[in-house]
Amino acid sequence: MTDLAPKYNPNEVEKGRYQEWLDEDLFKPSGDKKAHPYSIVIPPPNVTGKLHLGHAWDTAIQDTLIRFKLMEGYDTLYLPGMDHAGIATQAKVEAKLRKQGKDRHQMGREAFVKQVWDWKDEYANIIKGQWAKMGLSLDYSRERFTLDKGLSKAVRKVFVQLYNEGLIYRGEYIINWDPELQTALSDIEVIHKDDKGAFYHIKYPFVDGSGFVEIATTRPETMFGDTAVAVAPGDERYKDIVGKELVLPLVGRHIPIIEDQHVDPEFGTGLVKITPAHDPNDFQVGNRHNLERINVMNDDGTMNEEAGKYAGMDRFEAREALVKDLKKEGYLIKVEPIVHSVGHSERSGVQVEPRLSKQWFVKMKPLAEEVLKNQKTDGKVNFVPERFEGTLNHWMEDVHDWVISRQLWWGHRIPAWYNKKTGETYVGEEAPKDIENWEQDPDVLDTWFSSALWPFSTLGWPDTDNPDFKRYFPTNTLVTGYDIIFFWVSRMIFQGLHFTKKRPFKDVVLHGLMRDEQGRKMSKSLGNGVDPMDVVDKYGADALRWFLLNGTAPGQDTRYDPKKLAAAWNFINKIWNASRFVIMNLPEDAKPAHMPDTTKFDLADSWIFDRLNHTVSEVTRLFDEYKFGEAGRELYNFIWNDFCDWYIEISKVALNGDDEELKARKQENLIWILDQILRLMHPIMPFVTEKLWLSMPHEGKSIMTAKYPETHAEFENKQADNDMAFLIEVIKAVRNIRMEVNAPMSSQIDIMIQLDDEANKHILDDNAEYVENFLHPKNLQVAADIEAPKLAKTAVIPGAQIFVPLTELVNVDDELKKMEKEEKRLEEEVQRAEKKLANQGFVAHAPEAVVNKEKEKKADYESQLAGVRERMKELKESK
Repeated sequence: MTDLAPKYNPNEVEKGRYQEWLDEDLFKPSGDKKAHPYSIVIPPPNVTGKLHLGHAWDTAIQDTLIRFKLMEGYDTLYLPGMDHAGIATQAKVEAKLRKQGKDRHQMGREAFVKQVWDWKDEYANIIKGQWAKMGLSLDYSRERFTLDKGLSKAVRKVFVQLYNEGLIYRGEYIINWDPELQTALSDIEVIHKDDKGAFYHIKYPFVDGSGFVEIATTRPETMFGDTAVAVAPGDERYKDIVGKELVLPLVGRHIPIIEDQHVDPEFGTGLVKITPAHDPNDFQVGNRHNLERINVMNDDGTMNEEAGKYAGMDRFEAREALVKDLKKEGYLIKVEPIVHSVGHSERSGVQVEPRLSKQWFVKMKPLAEEVLKNQKTDGKVNFVPERFEGTLNHWMEDVHDWVISRQLWWGHRIPAWYNKKTGETYVGEEAPKDIENWEQDPDVLDTWFSSALWPFSTLGWPDTDNPDFKRYFPTNTLVTGYDIIFFWVSRMIFQGLHFTKKRPFKDVVLHGLMRDEQGRKMSKSLGNGVDPMDVVDKYGADALRWFLLNGTAPGQDTRYDPKKLAAAWNFINKIWNASRFVIMNLPEDAKPAHMPDTTKFDLADSWIFDRLNHTVSEVTRLFDEYKFGEAGRELYNFIWNDFCDWYIEISKVALNGDDEELKARKQENLIWILDQILRLMHPIMPFVTEKLWLSMPHEGKSIMTAKYPETHAEFENKQADNDMAFLIEVIKAVRNIRMEVNAPMSSQIDIMIQLDDEANKHILDDNAEYVENFLHPKNLQVAADIEAPKLAKTAVIPGAQIFVPLTELVNVDDELKKMEKEEKRLEEEVQRAEKKLANQGFVAHAPEAVVNKEKEKKADYESQLAGVRERMKELKESK
């Protein structure tokens, strides 16, 4: 046994422990083929920077599940890895290079990509250090990276297969374009925000000089790409001008007036300019009417030669100059300020430009239909909370084709080559043999394309004979935030189903966002982010993990609260002190915890072991249901209230007594319960439980490999639970009276206990030693027919009334006021119970046990109320 410091110090407890676990290979699967496999692949963090509290939340839940299942006897795998995060990482590295006066285009692709690999290596090491500080039981021998050789093979296989199936195609479409990063974005990489803008009302004159039409637009700089003006079919206002031609202001090009169903006749003037290369709806109109597509912008958001004298100007500068010129030439009717929703790049923050571009797309409808069909089967993906399944289904029902090409250098190069002579396209897992005649597509794939394969590519797929793939796929549980259901969860599901014919994971456990103390989302702009490693340094990893699991419910946001972290540290210190007390009171030759002899239990023993049974049962169930907050409350109540505040205090009577046999039994009971507590807590608090478990008699090299607690039929004792509850209520009532009248425990006082039921007398008689130690009575009367003294401090508890004669200490008027308050409280409780039981909906639909419990509570309150009223009567008569 090891000496423990008087106070819990997380830095000392956690120092070096992680490396010891690694040295012992405790994070690798057991390899026991008889055991059920249980696997979690870590949601791969981006190598863009350090991990934040959201990552800590993710991984705390994941590691708790893995450690829990390992102790339950499962063959567990917790697989680590990271995501190359193409657009995000490239943006970070480009920003770093700009500060150094460098540009990727000047450097060239090869040199730039080397810089990004250096960045990746730096931040991968930082992230691994953070994983270690959190105590994550990751099997690093299986670590993966989304750009490693195996995953790259899987990506090429998927791309080529989808292409051959007609589910990947290349075409010109309107896409979201980021002018700063100069790459395409998918719809879900665009954040819509309210911006100040304007409707610019412009005259478009008729070619024949017969007047003009009024066109309103928010983006006048795109007018250089206008190829028509449209009206709604059958709009009586404009039936005479359909087919006529207009002069494009400042340009002079002639454009027709057409009819198209896209136009809403109720909106604005009912006339809409059509710019097929710069608006997704106009693109469709252009296709229906065979209109020319004129792109008026360069990749960087500047105007091109189609914009005439505005060529080379930034799009917003061109807008200002153009509007001035329109006004000068008499084309501008008015400018109407508005606030409208505008798309911004999730990564760079700049306004997205809808723009015609040739890109690679995934045809989503067939893949989405596979998901929707599977969600109606027993093999569906289960969402926790269940309501988020609706989020998945809604997205799949309204899905658009996914633009997967990105104009970046960091990422999976698209496995497509174009023949320099014939223009032929070749798509394959390997380059063409006569490579000198072919040029590979310069673009890379969207990051989510490779991370969508994560649950199976990390386990060796496409090699379906890979032992890891055969044993650990599908994985069991995915833990992530609800904010990336669209980005990642949905894509893993449709790729998993399409390529493996199986769901990629059984359950998806979704948590919310980590907010600051004021409820605001944590962000760099607000400066309210919290580094989880700073929290670990101050409070310890175990306290952070307890806070992250104990204060949350699935699918709900939570607030970062330093007070709760301090409370978590305090709870661990309570466990530390309790453990230290138990270990210090063990004999030198103490053996590891073993099943106690229940036939020699006294009331307190029978009670604590029944409470232990209940706690084990509930925590196991709640862990399996992912209700970690509720499990935490069960653990807290048992450890702090039942074990520390009551059983340890009661055990001190025997430990300080002369009965050696009784003392030995208490020692055996204490070490058994402590052992079980440490095992129960280990999945959440791995460091401190390991330290304490190794500090007492134990078998095995680590608590990680110890068996998780199970219930034992011989520990069940509901009568002991009830009897002990009565004894505790008596002790608490007398203690409260002592506090109220400032009578310290060292002073003896007369105590009278009037029982509602004489049968309860044995509880106090059989536990006379505890009664003596905890009540310290001068004279003790226990009976059903006690005559209450005229003046006494009174407490009413379930099953009894307690009187402490205090003639010299109690003011009758004050006592009556307190009794009146208690009478009012009990009246309200009785009324509440009566109202609930009068509700036919509750009585008819609630479980019978719940209804009976409510009836018992009502009867109990009525009994207490009667006692209070009787005592009030006696007090009034004593005056």
